[in-house]
Order: sequence, then structure tokens, then C-alpha cells
Amino acid sequence: MTETRLDRALQSELKILQDEGRAKPPERIITAYHPPENDLGPRYSLEGENRRFLRMSSNSYLSLSNHPLLIARADNATHACGVGPGAVRFIDGTFSYHVALEERIARFVGKEAAKIFNSAYTANCGLALSIGGKATQWIGDQLNHNSIIRGMRIAGVPSGNKSIYAHNDVEDLQRCLEAVGGDITRVVVIFDGIFSMRGDYAPIDKILAITDRYSDKFTDGVITVVDDSHGIGAYGATGRGTPEFSGGTPDIIIGTFGKAFGVNGGFIAGSGTVVEAVRQRADTYIYTNPLSVADCAAATTALDICDSAEGLQRLDNLRQRTRQFREGLEKLGFETIPGPHPVVPLLVRDTAKTHALVKRLFAAGILVVGLTFPVVPKGDETIRFQVNAAHTEADIDLVLEVLARTQ
Repeated sequence: MTETRLDRALQSELKILQDEGRAKPPERIITAYHPPENDLGPRYSLEGENRRFLRMSSNSYLSLSNHPLLIARADNATHACGVGPGAVRFIDGTFSYHVALEERIARFVGKEAAKIFNSAYTANCGLALSIGGKATQWIGDQLNHNSIIRGMRIAGVPSGNKSIYAHNDVEDLQRCLEAVGGDITRVVVIFDGIFSMRGDYAPIDKILAITDRYSDKFTDGVITVVDDSHGIGAYGATGRGTPEFSGGTPDIIIGTFGKAFGVNGGFIAGSGTVVEAVRQRADTYIYTNPLSVADCAAATTALDICDSAEGLQRLDNLRQRTRQFREGLEKLGFETIPGPHPVVPLLVRDTAKTHALVKRLFAAGILVVGLTFPVVPKGDETIRFQVNAAHTEADIDLVLEVLARTQ
């Protein structure tokens, strides 16, 4: 059978990944969430394990996924409209909850309009399909997320229409702008707000200062785009993300509800014209069902919480626990990348040692993820810790105690 031959071929290819140390380990299956008790934060049960685990590998920076108000609003929306839209947005698949979320996220990030997607990944792909063309030059940071790179490929951007500048190097960005050909009428400068493998941030104010100098050189100007998936909700004085923290707002903001806000989905926010172009041209919006009304209701509620006194308190605890963990790593002599973001990388710089340390933390009841090649370059092997607002001082002390014993 053809399928049998395909299986044999794929098994050989998968073995190569395994032999090269690039195969992903089996997925751990979470079976239960256990609320905070005493001075400890939430714990999780795993299939096949008879103990509870502290999760230091979650993007849910504000710890809103299990918030009773989000659950109640999602439940109410489901009872009102059902569990699925039953159609794409253009074919009567748009519900009031979709529109409410789009209006709410646009206000939150200070843009005229927004369009929601099933994920920030599909949002990045949709944007590339919507605002690019044969006379568009794309300029991106060296460490941009896979979804930005994949979006350009899906949009068919020719290699000659792509430039890469060294990570967070605005002088190299200027070099790229200088090198743009005379036949280009539109330039898109795109970058992550928070670089998820490192926890460092784009100097948006400096990027805008450079791009503004070149805007009049091109017929359609220089359009700046930030994917702030790891920043929005978790960064800045009021959780507005990297633009708020760095003091500069790009033309277009891409983000997710699946990290700090604890739900599902992504978005593109910008001018009303940009958003209408996305609605008309983004295949990843047009040809797929939208988020459920439950996701929309929960995400809208998460934004409301973020703007409340409770949200500011969660954000403050997130900062305190992040600072506690970063200072603890420094005292123990571990190598990390400085910064205030709750993504805290521990640089191990060796694949075997990274895997071994992940296993030792697991044995102590702590869930973390090791990042090795090709997710990160060889020599940059890392354990990425992610601090959440529900983590307590005792939780962070526990992790630091375990790490101290591994030295």
C-alpha cells in the first residue's frame, strides 16, 4: 500500500531528527488544574503522575485562564449563541461578540480599528497577504518569530524584496533602508516586541526615529509593524505592551489573546483602511471559521480586567515575582539575558545539559521547557522560565532552591 511506503519514509525522516537531537519529546498531558492554596500558587496534574506540578512554562502571564469571570462570560455567550459560528465571517458567521472584541482591543492598543484571527500566527500570515505587493520591501529583525517569516513565504515575497537587520541593531536597520532599490514604493519594517526565546524587547522608539527619516523616500512610506504577542497585557505600566514600555507606537500592532489574556485568538490593529484591506485580502481570515463566541466573550472580559484595579495588582505581582526570580538567578551565578520581562531565559549552552536540567526540575515537580537547535542557534541552548501573576514568593523560592542544588 502507498500509505505503508509513506510511513516507512517518514519513519526514516523522523529518526534523523531523533539522531540529531532535534526531535521534540512526548507531550505532557495536563489532566487537572488545582487553585492556589496557602502560600503556594496553582498546581497541575499530569497524566501518569501522582503528584502536582508547578508550571513555569506558561504564556498565561496574568494567570487569567481560570478566572471565574472569564469562565462565566464564556459560558453565557455559549448559551446565547452556541459553541461555534457555523460559517466564515463573510457568510453570516459574524456575531456581536466578534465585533465587541474587535472594538475593545482597538481601544486597548490605541488604534482606529482591529480584526481578530484564530491566532497571532494566522494574523501575521494574513497581514503579509494584505499589505504586500511586487513593489514592497520587507525588512525584519534577525530573530523575528517563525510566523512573520512564514507569512512572507505564504505571501510569496521574493528573496530580493526581503532584508534582515542584526538583532535590535538600529544602525543595521538604517543600512537596510539605505539599500532599498529605486523600484520599491512601499517598505514594511516588521519586528517582535518581545523576543520570546530571550525575553528582550525591540527598541521601538529608536526604530521609529530611523524609519521616520526615510518615510518620504517611498511613495507609500515606511510602515512599521510590531508583533507584541509576548508583550501585550504583561508589559508596560498598564499592560499596553512594548509600545508603552519603549515609548513608541508602530503603525500596525499584531498580538494575541492566548498569552497574557489567557484565552485564544490573535488580532491586527491599525487604521480603518488597513483593517479593511485585511478583511478583504487576508486568506487566513476569509477562508476559515472565526473564534467561538466563548473565546470572544472571555477575551473581552480579560481586557476589562487588565484595565481594572485587579489587573494592575496582577501586573504588579508579576513584576515583583519576575524581579525576585531574576535577582535569584544572578545571585546563584546563572547566565541569563537581563530585562524586566517575565520570560526569563537560563542560558545552558549545551543540548545534553539542557535536557538533563529539565529532567531534574521535573523530578522536583517543576515544569519547564528546554530550547535547543533549531528553535535557538547552536550554543544558545536555553531553559525558558515564564513567570505568571499567580506565582507566589514561595513558588519562586522553591524554583531557586532546586536550581541551587543543580550547581
